[in-house]
Amino acid sequence: MNADDILQNLHVRVMGEGENYLVLGHGIGTDQSIWTRILPYFNYGTYRIVFYDLACAGTVNPELYNFHRYSTIHAYVDDLIQILDALGVHRCAFVGHSASAMVGILASIRCPDRFTKLILFGASPRYVNDDDYEGGIEIADTVRVLEAMELNYQAWVHGFVPEAIGGDMPEAIQEFSRTLFNMRPDISRHVLSTIIRTDIRGVLGQVRVRCHIIQTARDPSVPTSAAEYLRLHLGGRTTLENLLTEGHLPHLTAPRLLGPAIWRSLRRP
Repeated sequence: MNADDILQNLHVRVMGEGENYLVLGHGIGTDQSIWTRILPYFNYGTYRIVFYDLACAGTVNPELYNFHRYSTIHAYVDDLIQILDALGVHRCAFVGHSASAMVGILASIRCPDRFTKLILFGASPRYVNDDDYEGGIEIADTVRVLEAMELNYQAWVHGFVPEAIGGDMPEAIQEFSRTLFNMRPDISRHVLSTIIRTDIRGVLGQVRVRCHIIQTARDPSVPTSAAEYLRLHLGGRTTLENLLTEGHLPHLTAPRLLGPAIWRSLRRP
């Protein structure tokens, strides 16, 4: 995609008047609307905030989704860097949720001078358990999840969403269900399969930028041990903050906690 195409196809928007750039990368199953509830906590006089949709998001034309290209997470890294190129952004902070945390980590390795800080939540270098590493899910369970998605996508969403939300929050459950149902089921299954196969543990030491990890008290997708693994193995100076809430989507369920936490991290040298 050329510069104009990627800005249009991935619905890139920039808000704010500040001299600094802040890029927001959403997780799988959502789109850029997921950030709405934390925006009041940001200072638009300090930052220009860049929003975009991942190519797998339900808001993006599904005909643009190339199954071969997006069979690796590096395609999403390419998209992020192309967006920065198209906007002329040479330095930025990056907030990445879930799979977009992986994208931000890999982008900072590829272009270390481009990023001033990574703020990562719902983040893991590998979502599947491996020997003495606890990623959160057994490989056999991933097979069952993918089979359930293929057999009855609607039933899978109805079962998965309340667990991911982490509580009895009807509005949050409705909103996350909406963005998941907006995705074409075959794309949703394909991108989840891609993320399940992804393992970036071996490159974490190559990160050179400042990192701040935010971890909820109980994330059904990411155990605290995975966040601690990131803290110990990322090559840049890294801090870990525990957020006193539950669930995998605190920007949807606990914006009054997550918004200030992100803002504090941005102000911290």
